[in-house]
Amino acid sequence: MAGEGSTFRLRCSLLGHGQDVRGLTRGLFPEGGFVSVSRDRTARLWAPDGLNRGFTEMHCMSGHSNFVSCVCIIPPSDLYPRGLIATGGNDHNICIFTVDNPAPLYILKGHKNTVCSLSSGKFGTLLSGSWDTTAKVWLNDRCMMTLQGHTAAIWAVKILPEQGLMLTGSADKTIKLWKAGRCERTFTGHEDCVRGLAILSETEFLSCANDASVRRWQISGECLQVYYGHTNYIYSISVFPRCKDFVTTGEDRSLRIWKQGECAQTIRLPAQSVWCCCVLDNGDIVVGASDGIIRVFTESLERTASAEEIQAFENELAQASIDPKTGDLGDINADDLPGREHLKDPGTRDGQTRLIKDNGKVEAYQWSVSEGRWIKIGDVVGSSGATQQTSGKVLFEGKEYDYVFTIDVNENGPSYKLPYNITDDPWLTAYNFLQKNDLNPMFLDQVAKFIMDNTKGQTLLSTSNQFSDPFTGAGRYVPGSSSGSSTIPGADPFTGNLKFHNLSVFKNLTSQKPLNCNSSYLFIKCFCSISFEISIYEVLFPERCASSIGITGKLKELNGSAAEEHRLTEDDLIILEKLLSAMCNTSAETPTAQQLQTLWRAVNWPEDIVFPALDILRLSVRHPTVNENFCSEKEHVQFIILLLKFLNPKGKQANQLLALRALCNCFVSHAGQKLMMEQRDEIMTQAIETKSGNNKNIHIALATLTLNYAVCLHKVNNVEGKAQCLSVISTVMEVVQDLEAIFRLLVALGTLISDDTNAVQLAKSLGVDSQIKKYASVSEPAKVKECCRFVLSLL
Repeated sequence: MAGEGSTFRLRCSLLGHGQDVRGLTRGLFPEGGFVSVSRDRTARLWAPDGLNRGFTEMHCMSGHSNFVSCVCIIPPSDLYPRGLIATGGNDHNICIFTVDNPAPLYILKGHKNTVCSLSSGKFGTLLSGSWDTTAKVWLNDRCMMTLQGHTAAIWAVKILPEQGLMLTGSADKTIKLWKAGRCERTFTGHEDCVRGLAILSETEFLSCANDASVRRWQISGECLQVYYGHTNYIYSISVFPRCKDFVTTGEDRSLRIWKQGECAQTIRLPAQSVWCCCVLDNGDIVVGASDGIIRVFTESLERTASAEEIQAFENELAQASIDPKTGDLGDINADDLPGREHLKDPGTRDGQTRLIKDNGKVEAYQWSVSEGRWIKIGDVVGSSGATQQTSGKVLFEGKEYDYVFTIDVNENGPSYKLPYNITDDPWLTAYNFLQKNDLNPMFLDQVAKFIMDNTKGQTLLSTSNQFSDPFTGAGRYVPGSSSGSSTIPGADPFTGNLKFHNLSVFKNLTSQKPLNCNSSYLFIKCFCSISFEISIYEVLFPERCASSIGITGKLKELNGSAAEEHRLTEDDLIILEKLLSAMCNTSAETPTAQQLQTLWRAVNWPEDIVFPALDILRLSVRHPTVNENFCSEKEHVQFIILLLKFLNPKGKQANQLLALRALCNCFVSHAGQKLMMEQRDEIMTQAIETKSGNNKNIHIALATLTLNYAVCLHKVNNVEGKAQCLSVISTVMEVVQDLEAIFRLLVALGTLISDDTNAVQLAKSLGVDSQIKKYASVSEPAKVKECCRFVLSLL
């Protein structure tokens, strides 16, 4: 915990990584250790040395084929009592390591772009965020669900202590709260990309962003406080144990310690981008930066570095170059700056900066309250004629690139942005750029050459002459191999991005048996036995068929008031009456093509009068011939579009109910089952929107649909489908009160988790066990209590 009035000083500097340290997390084993990940494609496990000041690298883990972006610890389990290490990378993969093996235990694949954030929860749940705009929930080696809703890269994810709640922060400037796989709330307020999240309690969390602010939120949606102090992007945030104080790092070369809502201390580092931080159990702060060095800071006098080490750190800081365009120092006019005598006056607060001019050179100093002196933090370049330097990390559309070129299409034409990383193939990048912007492919060579000419001097981690260009057959171009920072030719003086001017040759371009709801009988087939045996069984629930006389009477009544273009003829009404009679009497008579065509015309009536036609449809679709007709590959698109239209939560409840019952009855035949499984994601996403309100019949129909899906998913063992179904059950359980609907949801739950440990773990992580406990004491109907107790025994 951050001590009141105390000051953090350097504990140690750790060398090992060859490039930027992009992620840090405290470790569980060994005690007091941590894990770091880097653009050098490695993860490293560090343990405290025996001297109580430094750390020793236990081993280096490799498994990614590109930069490693993030890391988290998966808590211990019976199988892995020391926990696991999860790392995410630019190769789109997540590697899972044990703490004693440098090779991955297994690799999680599924994201389509960089995995840039990870968080772990109870029961082995892992949440990942990616530039592909999605977050994914994993259990062991399987993806259980995908969270979709953000419109840009997801930079930050966290699993809240309360079961089932998850947070995602995005480059679309929003934060979303997820429950059981569904977005429950969107937090708005940040004015730029959200880069980090930290949990304060079950009901509060922090966020940091590229807008240089930190916000404290309640999960109910209220922003409680906004903290300002940084002068550039804030990349990471971490909370001290057992209190609400926290630390942040950012693009202004600083680590900042926040106590009781105020920035209590600012520590500058000799690196432009301070990418990441974590707080250890003893309150020490670990920081990773763009210079590849890990630095640890402590309040403890006995763990503080020696005077020689601290002096070496200050010397390194004093020799750093500060780019005034980072915004950290404000507007600088070298002619107006005072001389060295200005440093005789003490500062007014910790972290205050002061600029002086000495021998024609501008120097920056920072006031240290604990030291009572000004500490030099670098020379300001650009203000004295020095060559401009840049951190080389450019944000474009929520993602980081080494370069973002601007391509002008002739003098008065449009401009296009071309993002590029030094590990990319310039020919492939050029080709994709031309394709994306519908530009003539004849300019491939010209664009690729521009990229290569303007990226010379940048280092690739590994090269091979075995690559061949996919478009020209030539060997892959590898930019020059010199290392370190280099001047970037043609840098835009305002953004640091490269601009490709006046590409005049572009001016002439040309763009080239299931659950039947409210029918004569209803079968429930499941894999959870209320008699406390796991076996397939069927329970018969008799229900009355709706009166065919009532349906046809209402149909005739509404037909009389229908617009002329929708009105049916007397012959049409007789055709539908015969069809309905046959369906209600379970006749063996096969419906005719004429009957089905007439029915289709009727169900396309306006929404305010269509419900009697929908009633005929949901009864008719139980017949194999009708089922095959409407659910066949030829017709199913229009059929599904029609039914999903009626699930609009703002529509008529009668239409919602009948559409849900029609979907339930589609499961009666193979064609219907196939269609329902193929369209599962869209159907369940739309169906769950009908849960609002207190219409118990809609709730029963929704629970019935869920149960039918549970049966089919159990048969085929569809992992993502099961996860989605569990999510629906958890969400619907919160609003449903009717015990018949609850019973069917319980049966669906038992069906999904039977003989499936992954499904059991996911159900627990969603908090389903706590949701259903209250039904274990229900007196009537007894089937609810018995089923609930059995499901709880499975959990």
